[in-house]
Amino acid sequence: MNRILCSTGALITRRNGRNHKLLPEFAERLDFDGFELMLYQSWNDDLVSVADDIARMGLDIPTVHCEKEIGELIAAGNPEAFARFEADCKAAERVGAGLLVLHLWNGLVSDSNFSENLKAYERLNETAQKHGLLLTAENVVCNVSTPMKRLRELKAAYPEISFTFDTKMAEFHGELAEIYDEELWQNHIRHLHINDLGGAVMDWSALRTLHIGEGHVDFENFFRFARQMKYEGDLTVEATSVLPDGSVDIDKLNEDFWKIKGYIA
Repeated sequence: MNRILCSTGALITRRNGRNHKLLPEFAERLDFDGFELMLYQSWNDDLVSVADDIARMGLDIPTVHCEKEIGELIAAGNPEAFARFEADCKAAERVGAGLLVLHLWNGLVSDSNFSENLKAYERLNETAQKHGLLLTAENVVCNVSTPMKRLRELKAAYPEISFTFDTKMAEFHGELAEIYDEELWQNHIRHLHINDLGGAVMDWSALRTLHIGEGHVDFENFFRFARQMKYEGDLTVEATSVLPDGSVDIDKLNEDFWKIKGYIA
C-alpha cells in the first residue's frame, strides 16, 4: 500500500540549524504517513547520538536518504565513502527504516568517473543487506551522460538492482517519458520522489525542487501510468518549505500530500 512521506530535508535546513528535535512538532501538523530521513555530512561526528535521539521520538521513518557526498567520494576513489555509507546504514537501522536512497554519483564530479560508481554498487549493496536494508540508487542528474542511461548501465551489471525514481531529476534531462517502461516499474522501481521542476532541459539555474504544480512535470500522465503498473511503493515529497526566518510552510507540504492522494486514488 502506498505511503506518502515527507523528506526531513523539506523541513530542517541550514535556516533552522538542521535541528532534528523539531521533527515531532512538524509530524503533528503534517497530513502524511511518515518521514524520509535525510542524513547530513554535518551530523557525521554525532550520527549515532542523532539517530538514537530520533529513534526515541517514536516517529514513522520507513526510508533514509544517505548523505549525498558519498557518491562524490566514490567517484574520487576515496575509501572513506564505504565507512560513511556503513555509518548511514547503522543510523537507518537505529531509526527503524527499511529502505535506503543513495546518490550513487553526485556533485560537480557527478558521473564523470562512473566506472568507479558502477563498481562500488555491489559492495554498498552487500553492506545494506547486512543491516536489513533495501538499497535503491536514484536517477541523479548527470553532467556527462544522463540518469536513465546510467540506470540502464546499472541494471545491465546488476539485474536485481532497485531504484528510486525522482520526477524532477528526470524532467531536468527531458527523460520523464522514458520512465513509461513496464519492465522497469515491475522489477526495479521501489520508491518515488514526487517533485516539480521549472526551467528548460539542463537549465542548471533552475534546478530547484518545487512543489507540485509550480513547474511543468506532467503528473497527470505520470500517475496514470503508476496506477496502470499498480505501483504499491512509497512516495516522498522533497520540496523545501523552510522560509527565510527558519519557519516552515506546512500548508504547502500538506497541499502536495493531498494532490498525491488524489492522483493515486
